[in-house]
Amino acid sequence: MSSSFRRRIPFLEIFGSIILGFGLLFFVLLLLNLTRLPRTPVGLVTAMLTVIPAPTETPVPPTPAPVTPSAIPDVPPAPGDIVIGAYVQVSGTGGDGLRVREGPGLGYEPEFVGLESEVFQAIAGPQEVDGYIWWHLAAPYDESINGWAVSNYLEVVEEP
Repeated sequence: MSSSFRRRIPFLEIFGSIILGFGLLFFVLLLLNLTRLPRTPVGLVTAMLTVIPAPTETPVPPTPAPVTPSAIPDVPPAPGDIVIGAYVQVSGTGGDGLRVREGPGLGYEPEFVGLESEVFQAIAGPQEVDGYIWWHLAAPYDESINGWAVSNYLEVVEEP
């Protein structure tokens, strides 16, 4: 058992295994390529447009039942009191603003919020409703911005 017992390298088996491995790899890659989902093209996007028709008519909310205001006796105003034509400033709301309503009373819907320090002009009032004194106010720069507000959060100021 000397040099005559030499081990032979099985070249044919190694070469056959390599060929078989590459064949299996090719088959698996082919199978994966055939079963994958199709790709969507990159950069091509279909735009979706939603058309919203313009409203035809704005519904009018029902008007609240009129509140009969109680008359306030005619007493000459003291300096600093609100009078018709006076300019008033929203004050004391803590930054929350003052709800300005469609009419005098808590039963009316707020139309907008007067911001802290915003100035208005008193154009009508006073009327006592729901335990508050109400004044009809208008913005000095646009009289279409108007409504009723309680006097608790109004302070008379000089003409702006």
